[in-house]
Amino acid sequence: MADVDLYLDPVCPFSWVTARWLLDAGRATGTPVTLRQMSLAVLNAGQETEGKQQRMMERSTRLGRLFAAAVGERGPDAFAGLYDSIGRRIHVDGEDLTATAIREALAENGLAQRLAETQDDAGLDEAVKRAHQASQDALGDEAGSPIIAVDGRAFSGPVLTRTLKTADGVRLLQAVLTIATVPEFAALQRPYEGPPTIDA
Repeated sequence: MADVDLYLDPVCPFSWVTARWLLDAGRATGTPVTLRQMSLAVLNAGQETEGKQQRMMERSTRLGRLFAAAVGERGPDAFAGLYDSIGRRIHVDGEDLTATAIREALAENGLAQRLAETQDDAGLDEAVKRAHQASQDALGDEAGSPIIAVDGRAFSGPVLTRTLKTADGVRLLQAVLTIATVPEFAALQRPYEGPPTIDA
């Protein structure tokens, strides 16, 4: 059975849809799936951003620290649960992630309330950079969120424009697992517009 890793930044709406697909299809097929941290803020460091993009990078920085702290305290499994709680608030409910919302998300996952303060702790930036670098090393190139790796062979994406029904998701997962067995396969892409449609 293949092991599948999905590297993502919690602020990325496309990654939310991809993660929902992959976790659902993984459960349906018994395929082990691990969600891992990467950082769009680190990827875009030094680039000029403004408006909505700048706010997204600021949120990426703050949440990156929070997730790095949670993983540092509880281990890699802490990422998926916290991502589910925070991702739903961001991408499904459209919340602003107030301090209260962050504390609620931590409580839902049995994580210490003091971790909410880590969003302002620049001392965690190195841990975020290391997590991000692991995603780029897995791919062997620079790319944004998400990155999928099947038994260590990574690809940028997949990018989905809407959550899939389980049967469709299983077919897509089987296709991804198949292409990962072909060393010569490099890329497949078509134009898309965003953000994705996110179902409640």
